[in-house]
Amino acid sequence: MKNVTIDVKHVTRVEGHGNIRVRVSDGEITQLQLAIVESPRFFEAFLRGRRYYEAPHITCRICGICSVGHTTASVKAIEAACGIVPSEQTVLLRKLILYGEELQSHFLHLYFLAVPDFVGVGSVIPLAKTHPDVVRRALRMKKLANDICGVVGGRHIHPIALHVGGMSHVPPDEELIGLKRRLEDARADLRETAKLFSTLKVPDLCRKTEYVSLKETDNGEYAFYDGDIVSTLDPRPTKAADYRKRIMESIVEHSAAKHCRSPNSPTYAVGALARFNNNHSQLHPIARQTARDLGLEPICENPFHNNTAQLVESVHCVEASIEIIDELLTRGMKVEPLMTPTRHGTGVGLAEVPRGLLVHEYTVDKDHRIEGANLIIPTGQNLANIEEDMREMVPRLLTSGLGREEMTLKLEMLVRAYDPCISCATHFLDVAWDE
Repeated sequence: MKNVTIDVKHVTRVEGHGNIRVRVSDGEITQLQLAIVESPRFFEAFLRGRRYYEAPHITCRICGICSVGHTTASVKAIEAACGIVPSEQTVLLRKLILYGEELQSHFLHLYFLAVPDFVGVGSVIPLAKTHPDVVRRALRMKKLANDICGVVGGRHIHPIALHVGGMSHVPPDEELIGLKRRLEDARADLRETAKLFSTLKVPDLCRKTEYVSLKETDNGEYAFYDGDIVSTLDPRPTKAADYRKRIMESIVEHSAAKHCRSPNSPTYAVGALARFNNNHSQLHPIARQTARDLGLEPICENPFHNNTAQLVESVHCVEASIEIIDELLTRGMKVEPLMTPTRHGTGVGLAEVPRGLLVHEYTVDKDHRIEGANLIIPTGQNLANIEEDMREMVPRLLTSGLGREEMTLKLEMLVRAYDPCISCATHFLDVAWDE
């Protein structure tokens, strides 16, 4: 096939609105875009003038899927700006709810958004009739993840217990014990999930890619909450405050979300596969075994295996959550007063959310009001890389013998493999901060 036009409005089973535009003439690609067509949102602008403690509760509304992740990055950034060091108990509870959100999102994507592509249906609805046990398993695991967030954060999304300087709510022992039992039961569901995914045929697409993520070098944890920025091309750690040395944003005409590059590459990828490639040795042993069982080894440069990496991370998050609950119960929890600012200035908070590295930066004035903010969203960092993967994939599709509809589905599957959260990514600063 030497001439083809693909025009998808809008890509389904992703969050937000994005269009695929591909034009091929005489075998040459003349247009290739993943166009983000939502209007930009100006969270950075309407944070200005707000009190420091309002930022987490405003920015968590950026997303209903990654609300815990935005809250986490936000409180860390404000605490860095204001000289606040949270207690060990607070950090443990924050890690636990962040694991809960990783599970929430990964289960949603794997079962409800990705699996239908591999079994030839348009959504999960037909599977409720043909594979009811699989759908019940998916709903059971999703509810467990929701309940982790509810127990720790006060509700399933947009947590109300996470604050700058601490937690306003300490979960009762009996609720944590109940979660631990359900997490232990979830091991069987994860084993069945791994069996299911081992039967799915993953498209073959490998392209040399830089993978960027956090890496924890102090305590050896698989990095979600803490860590420095590293990549597969440059493993030297970069501190949070210096994130602009690793992430360069630019505006492109066809997207309401910025594109990103690094000092090493014109595009790069973040997300579960990036974390796996940079932190494989720090996974829980059971998660590492799951990766081996699924044939996933670092460095993997097939973007479709982001799905596989999400499953491996789900195993890790279940085991890590059990360990944290044990530690909290052993330590004994108590209500702690919220810590207050001791200084003002600029602070950066980083967190690994389901779709990858999230950046929050705030400048707080002497009255502890926010003067400026910058947010860099994982999907925004992935957009340029998705386009380059599409550019690699299209010539293969042209010689594959597939029809236009099948080619279109393969490109949609590629976009979905990144699990994009498009609305989150539509951020622009005012001119002063952009310059």
